[in-house]
Amino acid sequence: MGFKMGIVGLPNVGKSTLFNALTRTAAAQAANFPFCTIEPNVGEVAVPDARLDKLAEIAKSKT
Repeated sequence: MGFKMGIVGLPNVGKSTLFNALTRTAAAQAANFPFCTIEPNVGEVAVPDARLDKLAEIAKSKT
């Protein structure tokens, strides 16, 4: 089971820094000037939650 999400905000507010912290990588270029990161970044983060496992079990979903 997966979810897709995006990080949206004004220029130079820390979106790339937040992305790097969440994904525990340095994939997104971060610098102290606007429009440093132009290209989209894609990452994958595991969010373990027993409730999601229970929902998958109820829906007979493949995990």
